[in-house]
Amino acid sequence: MPASTTKSLRVAVLADSDTRWKWGALTANRIAPADSDIRLDGYLLRGRATPTARQLEEVGVRADSLREVTSVEFLREMAREEAAYDVLVLSLVGGGVQAMLHGLSHQWRERAATGSTKRPVVVTGYVGVVYEKLADGLLLRHGADLVLANSRQDADRFTAVYEGVGADASSVTEVALPFLGGAPYEKHDPYTVVFAAQPSVPESRKDRTYLLNRLVQHARLHPDREVLLKLRSKPGEHTTHIEEQPYQRLAERIPGGLPANFRLVYGHMGEVLDRTDLLVTVSSTAALESLHRRIPTVVLSDLGVRESLGNHHFVGSGCLASWDQLDDGHIPTPDERWVARQGVSADGSYETAFDAARERIAGLLGGGTLPDLAPYYTPVTAPGYLPGILARHHLAPDGSPLPGAPDADREPGAVRQIVRRAARGAYRHGVQRVAPVIRRMGEL
Repeated sequence: MPASTTKSLRVAVLADSDTRWKWGALTANRIAPADSDIRLDGYLLRGRATPTARQLEEVGVRADSLREVTSVEFLREMAREEAAYDVLVLSLVGGGVQAMLHGLSHQWRERAATGSTKRPVVVTGYVGVVYEKLADGLLLRHGADLVLANSRQDADRFTAVYEGVGADASSVTEVALPFLGGAPYEKHDPYTVVFAAQPSVPESRKDRTYLLNRLVQHARLHPDREVLLKLRSKPGEHTTHIEEQPYQRLAERIPGGLPANFRLVYGHMGEVLDRTDLLVTVSSTAALESLHRRIPTVVLSDLGVRESLGNHHFVGSGCLASWDQLDDGHIPTPDERWVARQGVSADGSYETAFDAARERIAGLLGGGTLPDLAPYYTPVTAPGYLPGILARHHLAPDGSPLPGAPDADREPGAVRQIVRRAARGAYRHGVQRVAPVIRRMGEL
């Protein structure tokens, strides 16, 4: 029997929410060299958005191991010789990526002093559409070996930002969203309309109530259709963004109750799209998943086309429309040139979208000792900004753990776990119940 040519590849993914875990784990599998046998270890960063067991199950991405860690615990784990990963995917908010880059750099410098120079290839990127804080988020991600851009448009923008501040832009690597796929669209019976809700877009109770009322109205106008409200999380759970006004709570107050053909659904977005005839959203990345399958897709213009909503990203897509138009039967036609620039490969070229990243990673893994991580932000270039970012993760300006940082060598005891769950629950209650009341009182 011939010897196997498959190479073992150890990959670690650090994520801070359910959405980012999905992106990080799927990306790890997409960018691994073709001849690799992957071992995937997942680390969930402890915080307000740490995913629940239900959210992890809904994401549906499996790992060989999965555990919750603090920033300092993770950094110390990465400094161990036994944790000799080949690839590390940082699937975090920008500040988290920056803190990890500096923390890792410190840990690996100390390890190099003992004669060990091997480190993993460090990869980061965005979970979806980049429609706000472009420069801020990008510069916080600078320093990784690969900064993944989910489309040709993003790759051009990322490169322009880095070059514009004099930073090395060679890390920018064009790929595509890792969760695109599924069967091409076919009509269903009954005709099914899905509204893909977002935790923080729109934000106000008034706007969210308006959208819910229009969705319910559409169900009443079209009793032959099935109308689904696809929700990201249950009340009390957090995702990447805070949801202060859950649609579930608002739905309880619909006059006359919900129509028989209207349902609230959870689950994997891909499975919901399997039965979708019309996908409606304000600016969710689900629109790109839908367009990839050539499902009729609408980006709502009812609340305006505004940067704060993120639907400005879809200018030129041909998908903008209002509920009035949808009620009258309008189905928009997407602009193929716009779609192609968004990393949506409905033409069948999706499988080659990650080739460049695979080649770069294979080259870095086979090219000898990797250089030190070199983020754009340093105590010299951003002395008034960087220390605060690092301190939020219990790191000093040089990336070393601050005194009093959480103990990395001990599992939390039963009392500490109870206190942590209670604190997290109190925080979520404050966000979803108390904070809106305080704001309303302030408006009186």
